[in-house]
Amino acid sequence: MKKKVAYIIILFLIVINVFFAVKYFSLQKEYRPVQTVIEPQKNNEKILEFTEFFVKNVLKAKVKVDLETRLSLENMVKDLSDEEILAQWQKFVNSKTEVEAQNNASNLLTLLLSKIRDSVLGI
Repeated sequence: MKKKVAYIIILFLIVINVFFAVKYFSLQKEYRPVQTVIEPQKNNEKILEFTEFFVKNVLKAKVKVDLETRLSLENMVKDLSDEEILAQWQKFVNSKTEVEAQNNASNLLTLLLSKIRDSVLGI
């Protein structure tokens, strides 16, 4: 009698494990398409956060940009993991004149906006 109960319990536990395994894999399949939508949105949020920080702390700055702000900007750019944005950022940082810096800042902002636009439009 005790063996029968033990077998029934073991069988019940196996059935439950199979049920949860099937449920897990079906949810995993549903998650993949959602993840492909979420990743570009996360990247867009990072780009927007960087853009806002750049405008606020560099373009609208009344004083010279301090080292902490520069490091924050550099880290934010690297966190974007986009070689094109990083290259344009380097052009801005390495600008020799104020006019060149303004042009490179304008090009950087244009690039940032185009990255978001392309992501939203699926280009």
